[in-house]
Amino acid sequence: MRLLIVDLLAEREAFGREGVREIVQHFPAEEVFLWSPHTDERLEYGFGTVVSEPVPSDAIVITGSRRNVSMWEAWMDDVVALIHSAHVPLYGICFGHQIIAHAFGGRIERASTDSHFVAEVTGLNGQSDMAAFAHQEHVVDAGDLHVIASSDHCKIAACRHPTRPIYTVQYHPEAITTVLDAALSCGDMNVSERGAFDDQLLTTDVSKAFAL
Repeated sequence: MRLLIVDLLAEREAFGREGVREIVQHFPAEEVFLWSPHTDERLEYGFGTVVSEPVPSDAIVITGSRRNVSMWEAWMDDVVALIHSAHVPLYGICFGHQIIAHAFGGRIERASTDSHFVAEVTGLNGQSDMAAFAHQEHVVDAGDLHVIASSDHCKIAACRHPTRPIYTVQYHPEAITTVLDAALSCGDMNVSERGAFDDQLLTTDVSKAFAL
């Protein structure tokens, strides 16, 4: 299996390198490709092959980002082009969720405050999970996507495409204890921020979020 990561936190140790490491382990990937169109500078991960443009793959994951769909940048057009051209399973996390919704006619709005905490996400079937949220922008109209889960603060917390293998979540299923601890250790989070992510409450991960 060839896995393409649209790696939009490549400049960060925890949610970049360690978050991608956690994502990758949930796929039976023999080859991992890392594409970071937002920056020419990235950390050395010690795994994966860095590419300057998308390569043929069997699955694609678009990660979170410190950038914002509401503050459009030119490289985002290339990500949207990939979304439209992909014929393989496509998964979006946080920013990935938002830009995929945008690509299918959805609308994203920026809230006045950040959401950084663990919260309950409830699916259409009534089943719920506790997930880590870290975002300020919200999908407020999913466009062609179907909404499949919500939370109290985020009505569009997960989506899927009605005819294509596209799945998105607003939360961070890769934010397990090791990634959160790495964020504190490297300075991506301070003690107060780390304390807001009570990982003992988490009941989801990448495999469960995307039914892998």
